[in-house]
Amino acid sequence: MQAARGAMANFRLALIQLHVSAVKSDNLQRACGLVREASAKGAKVVALPECFNSPYGTQYFKEYAEKIPGESTQKLSEVAKECSIYLVGVGEIFVLAFTKDPFQKRMVESCIIHVLSLGLMVLCWQSIGRKDKKENARSLGTNAVVQNTCGVQVHLFDINIPGKIQFKESETLSPGNSFSMFDTPYCKVGLGICYDIRFAEMAQIYGQKGCQLLIYPGAFNLTTGPAHWELLQRGRAVDNQVYVATVSPARDEKASYVAWGHSTVVNPWGEVIAKAGAEETVIYTDIDLKKLAEIRQQIPILSQKRCDLYGREMKK
Repeated sequence: MQAARGAMANFRLALIQLHVSAVKSDNLQRACGLVREASAKGAKVVALPECFNSPYGTQYFKEYAEKIPGESTQKLSEVAKECSIYLVGVGEIFVLAFTKDPFQKRMVESCIIHVLSLGLMVLCWQSIGRKDKKENARSLGTNAVVQNTCGVQVHLFDINIPGKIQFKESETLSPGNSFSMFDTPYCKVGLGICYDIRFAEMAQIYGQKGCQLLIYPGAFNLTTGPAHWELLQRGRAVDNQVYVATVSPARDEKASYVAWGHSTVVNPWGEVIAKAGAEETVIYTDIDLKKLAEIRQQIPILSQKRCDLYGREMKK
């Protein structure tokens, strides 16, 4: 893998800032069309926004819930195989999880799907009340097999900014209990969803585990978006000397939850190298791993960390 990565120092990343409607089939059709467009323009890794197949809001989660495999996973698997790309579909394909107590029925938190090249999928989600997660891994056909499962989204979006916005994902969802990473021939990729980007520790662990690209599909709003969206991305990128990509739904002023948009890519120097506006679009950037290596050599903070001291001070 290291030799392969050395021969592939650059690759093209595409972020699809999709306009999401209330019609799931339309969302899937448009998403797959834009994935094909991105592939035709040379993208090797393609990411869809948070909730790419449904409106965002706790009132929608149950209505749009799917089993796995289901319509969305099948469509993404097919288009990834067709285009021979790595497709990150963090579609919040919510899956109902049932405990032994029928009154404790809740949504699984943020099903995140990495539909990989040749149609192979890694499904990352947390099931509630099940001791054996492997029972959820099922075949999607001869060319698409669930490889493993794990928990994402780690941090739930529970906020209250008086007079502006109040939201509480924990009313409907439960958090994941593990991180999500996957290997490509180019680099290791770490994944978080939306609110996860506010937690520096998560990004630090990804960096320590060898990730060079972090992707956060997210839907910041018109209050937190202009204040923190780009700031958080640049902070995570500089702190960990990684590329950081965020991919949002396009803005829909008529929606009950209005997304900020502005999907962005930041390089390890903290520079914004690609950025969308509010409308539906696809943005592209060439990820330069040679530049990343140069920055890490010039300012070698990863080898200078005092983990011995940090751990000791935290225990005081």
